[in-house]
Amino acid sequence: MALKRRNFLLFLGASAGTVALGSCRTPAQKGSGLLTEVNPNGNLSFKPVTGPLPLETDRVASTQQVEAYSRYEVVDDLVLPEGFTYDVIGAWGDKVGDSRFGYNNDYLSFIQTSQDEGYLTINFEYISGGTWMQTYSQVIGESLPFEEVKAVAAKSNGQINAFALPNDDPLKAKIRQISQAGLIDQGLGVISIRRTADGTWMRTNSDADRRITGISGLEDDRYLNATGPAVAVFRKTQGQGYSDGLGDRIIGTMQNCAGGTTPWGTVLSAEENFQDQVPEPVYADGTSFDPATLPFIINDQFVDGRGNVFGLAGNKYGWMVEVDPADANDYGTKHTWLGRFRHEAVAFKVVSGKPLAVYSGCDRRGGHLYKFVSKDRVRNPTDKANSRLMAQGMLYAAVFEPDGTGRWMALTPSTPVNPVLPSTVEGNLVPLPKRPQGGIVDMTTDAEALAFKQQFATLGDLYLGNDTEKQGAILIDAHFAANAAGATTTARPEDTDIAADGSLYIAFTSGSPGGDGGPDKRVFRGPQGESPWEYGWILRLIEDQDDPAAMTFRWESFAMGGEPAEGGAGFSNPDNLEFDKNGNVWMVTDLSTSKHNKSVVSRVDDQGESLSQTDIQGIFGNNSIWCIPTFGAMAGNAYLFGIGPMECETTGPFFSPDQKTLFLAIQHPGEKYGIRNDNKAETRKFVIKTTDGQEFLQERQVPLGSNWPTKDTNAPPLPAVVAIRRLDNQPITMA
Repeated sequence: MALKRRNFLLFLGASAGTVALGSCRTPAQKGSGLLTEVNPNGNLSFKPVTGPLPLETDRVASTQQVEAYSRYEVVDDLVLPEGFTYDVIGAWGDKVGDSRFGYNNDYLSFIQTSQDEGYLTINFEYISGGTWMQTYSQVIGESLPFEEVKAVAAKSNGQINAFALPNDDPLKAKIRQISQAGLIDQGLGVISIRRTADGTWMRTNSDADRRITGISGLEDDRYLNATGPAVAVFRKTQGQGYSDGLGDRIIGTMQNCAGGTTPWGTVLSAEENFQDQVPEPVYADGTSFDPATLPFIINDQFVDGRGNVFGLAGNKYGWMVEVDPADANDYGTKHTWLGRFRHEAVAFKVVSGKPLAVYSGCDRRGGHLYKFVSKDRVRNPTDKANSRLMAQGMLYAAVFEPDGTGRWMALTPSTPVNPVLPSTVEGNLVPLPKRPQGGIVDMTTDAEALAFKQQFATLGDLYLGNDTEKQGAILIDAHFAANAAGATTTARPEDTDIAADGSLYIAFTSGSPGGDGGPDKRVFRGPQGESPWEYGWILRLIEDQDDPAAMTFRWESFAMGGEPAEGGAGFSNPDNLEFDKNGNVWMVTDLSTSKHNKSVVSRVDDQGESLSQTDIQGIFGNNSIWCIPTFGAMAGNAYLFGIGPMECETTGPFFSPDQKTLFLAIQHPGEKYGIRNDNKAETRKFVIKTTDGQEFLQERQVPLGSNWPTKDTNAPPLPAVVAIRRLDNQPITMA
């Protein structure tokens, strides 16, 4: 039988004449024997691995799926197809320059300097507090006063305002020691690597190897630079709020999640959940709230608010950071025209003779999709002078219409205030700038939003300063300014990537609402018009005339998460995207650690009501790696290429130019249970569906904790970067 094909079509929602992110799924034909693959093992360059769920891309017909999937064993390893292997390039604690390999590696970029050599740039996003504290002394070789500080913090709900403590207070010194260690384990790293004759990669430790940490500049003068209008706000000494006294110099970078690589050989790194370490809200002039508003937080699971003790200014974090790996003296530049929000994606449209376009997403529930368009034009796409184009231009936020069209809205002082109406948002929550006090106010009714519109005519009425300072304040407060202007609230845009045809692919990871807001329920819907749809989508956006400066676009859905029986492709929560040279999308998932292999013994609650999608996500098992062709007979089908170790996230897929290596980051193995002691595991039960919807019970063997990557009994789990390759040294990618 032929596999289901998901064409590039707008996915129909529940009502006629309305287009939404649903499914164009057509039922696959079922046979009594094994599925007949489209050109078996021909176009597909690997045999897919077996995951915990029956898939329509499996070789097992629906009539045999119950027997084939009634038992499943989860493995604490990076599981790859037959004929593939991986090599660990670096892991937490390894030496990098005068520092160390950080924690929770995320985005990866390989910039080739010769046929088998190059620079690997690595993001280090955050620390998994519980596991980080459990394993710190064993891995790093020094002890930190975790228990002493936790005991003090427990008396005040786990919080301590270290910023207010006297400098000679011993408690402040201990908090500083812990905070500094945590911030060192965040940021960026550059390492030099070389491929040997047998295909493995090794580090060469060149002079360019270095760390850019969360405290770079604090004690070593390795400050980061900044461009754009927000610099005028950074330089203020008499603003409404807090100033760190450093002007346009910036201490460090942190929470570095996704990223992108420019055609001219630099890397952009996205500062995402900066609000965990420094205050996010700002005053109307763009200046920061006092560091005391986000105290140091420590308990058995978290070590956050680490900017508090150092007095870091919150408005200097949440940016896109550019670094040139080849320049050993480059410690990063924050381009403020790209906006301050919870950055989790970046993609570039670079065309000679046209303005530069830079796309990015805000990974929060209700976050927006953004595009920066430069004032000047690209001359040569590979010229490093193109970095200067990000110093002048305009930031736009996307408006998605339910009919599959869209437009870009400038975030400028003259932009009219026209707030998102809470009634259009899943969860009915829209945060807006709070005036005159500064900060944020939650709108939960349309009446509140309309009253806000009556009070403020333009974005310029919401922010203070001269023209440059107002523009800088809008960029600093970009998410809330975009809400006030009426940009579409979306479903956590976690990555963006440009295809060979110029179209933009966007991974929207989750359609559920939360404390930050939710997606537009007219756009982000399931196959039958369901809202919310937790499992996510991959969307394709086509600029009019493929023009980087276009102000209108069309959008359509490419693939949808969820169970095959319900119209999904078999994955949940798509995250980072990477195109191979044949145009296939490689995607990794971002299923919350708390959901990994969480038992589902029934699909209904005690009252007979169906459980929510978030309640049954444990069926999807560990996070995973998928390959999805974008054209031909196999277009839209999702093929399972790999499965990550226990309690981890697979992140940052990046192909070498010859396609023989797929670099991959394994983030936070053992995040829930920590070290796997004595090979401990337990058997859990799951109600699973065949591809045609028949329910059956699966018994699943689940390890508790992780010993990856060494896999030695009782070894500490380590975030690490690997190089995946074929044993026959041929390209990985699909033909």
